[in-house]
Amino acid sequence: MKAAILGSTGYTGLVLLRFLLDHPEIDEIIPVSSSSVGLSITEYDPGIFSKSLLTKVKDGLLKSVDDAKLAKPDVVFAALPHLKSAEICSDFFGDSVIIDLSADFRIEDAELFEKAYGEKHPNPKLQKEAVYGLSEWYKDKIKNAQLIANPGCYPTASLLPLLPLVKEGIITNDIVINALSGISGAGRSAKPNSLFVKRNENANAYNIGTKHRHQIEIKKELDFIDNYNTKVIFNPHLIPLSRGMVVTTVAKLQKEVTDSKILEIYTKYYGNSEFVNILKNSLPESGSTINSNRCDISWQLEDNSIILCSTIDNLVKGASGQAVQNMNIRFGFKESLGLSLNGEL
Repeated sequence: MKAAILGSTGYTGLVLLRFLLDHPEIDEIIPVSSSSVGLSITEYDPGIFSKSLLTKVKDGLLKSVDDAKLAKPDVVFAALPHLKSAEICSDFFGDSVIIDLSADFRIEDAELFEKAYGEKHPNPKLQKEAVYGLSEWYKDKIKNAQLIANPGCYPTASLLPLLPLVKEGIITNDIVINALSGISGAGRSAKPNSLFVKRNENANAYNIGTKHRHQIEIKKELDFIDNYNTKVIFNPHLIPLSRGMVVTTVAKLQKEVTDSKILEIYTKYYGNSEFVNILKNSLPESGSTINSNRCDISWQLEDNSIILCSTIDNLVKGASGQAVQNMNIRFGFKESLGLSLNGEL
């Protein structure tokens, strides 16, 4: 199978490239970069073994979008900046399955998109074709989709522990999410706020309450469950880690429940899920999920509230790993093919 990666030189594209190099069903990779055509990929990522690269990237060089079109890939991964995917992916739609890792197709409603991003969607027709790619919840739709909108890292880590409890009517619609992300979530381009001297020994909240665009993405998915009309307060933080994400969510209980009932609910929804790990007697740590496609989930009952804790690798389950998981679902491969279940030691 042939795969193209649009935006191959960013963190997301490079992690994705590594997964596809090891994926047994991918025979050829077309790495695309509009600004670095003709340069060697190893200049951007010396950690990639050049001999390994040449097994699937014929000359090891970055290609143009036109090169990718001529190659007629089976699947196109778009790891592009905001609004670029909506512009470029239309050229591949109908000929290739598109898995978009930007935010361009995550919000299906035109008015809601404009509210989140402050501008009209540049391709409303294509916007309506997208399937939201939260793998564990939309497999049936993903199996037949031509355009899959990979969720954001914050929504993935927030929604996976919340959705079963919302579906079962366990919690009220007042939800507070506190999320901590590693610096790689800000992207690879140089920004003053991402410099080592700024981030080392420093942490801060930003765009808190209802100001962050991912608040709308999270809310619309929760509202989709039985018209829930959720009130979500979302507080993202940047912390001095290269990668990783920790999310702590507090919600009020609708009724009295026991730990065994919560475990029963999570087992019902995730008992057969390869990448959701329910911790019964401990709280998750970010380091345990680094380089894996897992989401670790735990909880604690506190009077009339429940505290949910979840961790992911923001570059894997929060981006490239879930994209490969969605490709596997879409093309009928084993869901975990080419992905790691194990985190770092």
